[in-house]
Amino acid sequence: MRKNIYSILKGTFLVSDDSFKNWRMILFISGLAIVMIASSHSADKKVYETARLKNEVNEMRSAFIDGRSKLMQLKMESAVVGKMKEKGLSPSVIPPKKIKVKSQN
Repeated sequence: MRKNIYSILKGTFLVSDDSFKNWRMILFISGLAIVMIASSHSADKKVYETARLKNEVNEMRSAFIDGRSKLMQLKMESAVVGKMKEKGLSPSVIPPKKIKVKSQN
């Protein structure tokens, strides 16, 4: 056991006669580590992109609600009457009449 630990610490397992098996395992493990690191970075990038898009959606939703509330205030009859009074127009005091068209057979 002690000999194996010294072999690992000194690095003799990398230069011995049957070191080809050791090198294959080291390269395989290194390849797996690189794939794992790349996958982790890709996942982190997706998480950040999702958070950015969520913030953008929240900003757009608040802008939509703000615009909708302004539109609702502009569409109110009192707002329209106020704007028309500035231009010299006033609402009619005579109620509108329905026009009925009879079909000719």
